[in-house]
Amino acid sequence: MTPSQPVLFRAAFYIAFGAAVSILLSIAVSQILLGLALAALLFSGAKLRLPPIWLPLVLFMAGTLIALALADHPAAGLPQIKKFYVFLMLPVVYSTIRDRVSVRWLFLSWGAVGAGTAVWGVVQFVHKMGQARTLGKNFYEYYTSERITGAMSHWMTFGGEEMFALLMLAAYLLFGAERSFRRLWPWFLCAGLLLAALVLGETRSIWLATLAAGLYLIWAWKRWVVGLIPALLALAVFAGPPSVKDRAFSFFKPRKEIDSNEFRLVTWRTGLRMIEKHPWFGIGPDGPSVEFNDYVPADIARPLPAGFYGHLHNIYLQYAADRGIPTMLLMVWLLLKVLFDFWRALRKLPPGPADERFVLRGATAVVIATMVAGFFEYNLGDSEVLTMFLVAIACGYTAVAPPERNGAAVG
Repeated sequence: MTPSQPVLFRAAFYIAFGAAVSILLSIAVSQILLGLALAALLFSGAKLRLPPIWLPLVLFMAGTLIALALADHPAAGLPQIKKFYVFLMLPVVYSTIRDRVSVRWLFLSWGAVGAGTAVWGVVQFVHKMGQARTLGKNFYEYYTSERITGAMSHWMTFGGEEMFALLMLAAYLLFGAERSFRRLWPWFLCAGLLLAALVLGETRSIWLATLAAGLYLIWAWKRWVVGLIPALLALAVFAGPPSVKDRAFSFFKPRKEIDSNEFRLVTWRTGLRMIEKHPWFGIGPDGPSVEFNDYVPADIARPLPAGFYGHLHNIYLQYAADRGIPTMLLMVWLLLKVLFDFWRALRKLPPGPADERFVLRGATAVVIATMVAGFFEYNLGDSEVLTMFLVAIACGYTAVAPPERNGAAVG
């Protein structure tokens, strides 16, 4: 960003930057800023650009519209059409936040704001411990349904946001051009706070996704460090609060009606029945929330296990069930294309630390984390998580090559 650029374009840049960072605090503020950034960008006369994933993205949206038109309950799917607005974050960020210094500060801002909300979450954790004692309840049983949320309304949203902020910050610390510890130590502190919030959040899908994406970053940095991970995980489990250990063991020995293993199996089996009966266009966007009981397999006992049945807790099953297998595969195509494009760009970079390297590594880790967590949650259905995901992808493509060379221009 330079003073020689048009005033409206500079305004679009600053507002888009604010939209991309404020998502960690307020979805309403972020979306208002997104609309203002888009308006400023269009009135500036600058081209609205799309990264080279525009084809699968446009086809995915078209598949969503077709599924809605054929649905028995189209009104239920209107929120998914409204969510198309969130996807505007992709071209807005890609068109305005172009230089590597701005991209670096965007992700450092994620780290700083995320660390602040992490402190908020830790305070919430301590408060909830006190609440459980006051009520005379077992903390694990009480906390599993009352987990920390930071500035967000739900622990899954909070965990997803903190995870993305941590992965981009970790990529900066491992691969960024700055190597002086004197300048990096505040960011190590932020990373520690983000990690603490993720551990205390006790959201297992976030744990698995962070581990998978973190292993990718560490493997790309120094492979021998991967061998230390089991010891570090054991330290986090056994040195942390007892509820962390209980939550980790619930992967293998879930407590009925407390841990969420049983109801997820019900949602997955029900989703497979939806896909079996409506493989091409699904039952309509968000149809599973309306028609869920109509597809529950007959051999599943009633009442159903405790849990949330408003979606299928799996992005692949969700998209296939409510929009059809072809539309789900379009999203998979988009995700795999991003990974391939970033991998190819990384191979072309000269060796050594660089801003482009940290952005590409971090954005790749974000996609990996999204795909892993997506096996257990409908994470891309969450507007806050989707927003940060799109920002990371847009900045990743900015690091691939200048937008003038690799983006599709609109207008």
